[in-house]
Amino acid sequence: MRTSATPGPLVIIGGAEDKKSECGVLREFVRLAGGAKARIVVLTVASEAPEEVGALYKEVYHRLGARQVWILDVRQRDQASDPALLTAIERATGVFFTGGDQVRITNLMGGTQADRVLRHRREEGMVVGGTSAGAAMMSGTMIVEGLSEATPRVGNVRTGPGMEFLHGTIIDQHFGQRGRIGRLLSALAQYPHQLGIGIDEDTALVVQGDEFEVIGCGAVTVLDAGDATYNDVLERQESQHVALCNVKLHVLTAGLRFNLSDREPAVGGRPSGKKRTESGNHETRNHPGPAGPKHLHP
Repeated sequence: MRTSATPGPLVIIGGAEDKKSECGVLREFVRLAGGAKARIVVLTVASEAPEEVGALYKEVYHRLGARQVWILDVRQRDQASDPALLTAIERATGVFFTGGDQVRITNLMGGTQADRVLRHRREEGMVVGGTSAGAAMMSGTMIVEGLSEATPRVGNVRTGPGMEFLHGTIIDQHFGQRGRIGRLLSALAQYPHQLGIGIDEDTALVVQGDEFEVIGCGAVTVLDAGDATYNDVLERQESQHVALCNVKLHVLTAGLRFNLSDREPAVGGRPSGKKRTESGNHETRNHPGPAGPKHLHP
């Protein structure tokens, strides 16, 4: 039996990842989940079209070489206690959340038996990934909605508690493509202790331990307002602009790393922590493959 010194990796994708050609980001998720031995659960809880979305990811993950792929859906909270879903998560080497509405994930799964099993399995080394809404929910403070291509204003963004897979962060997705730096800054003005992370499309963070590495074809923007010398959000009324001074900004591209504890980029060398291996972070326990749980419906 293999034990993990640290929790399993997180693969946090900015949305619209390549599913047709090289599939670099999703290929890395499969590799971390065990490659040809990967047993992947795709959770379509966020989606309004779960069958269509689930079928797409099932085809992609099989094409990328995963051993088994199960598509599971949750439409009501009580379904998050379904034995088929719990068994699938127990036996999976990777769990992946699709895009859609991030509030559906926190509302329907937060605090449930499935949530507890998922966190327990990640502590044992299982990889957890998500795209778009499945990325936003990884935050400690989650962006629920907000105006794109707007300067920071009071009321420009609505936030709520996330699932806290990546503590101390506010994650935004489709970042460069939708011009979301203003709404992320609006959120940071309210919660300057959090680290703002904006992820472009077809781009991801691979989080292991206290560091993440950027993969994919876009960039990751990190905003740090912790040392801001001026923040007047408490003095402003609804819709008024917010002033922020001395906010740190880092733009990271593929191969660059960021230390979440030091809140600094780790450029110029690989971190001292454990390197990834070709086999990925897989086979944390010797479970037989499940018979294949069915979709969960209301």
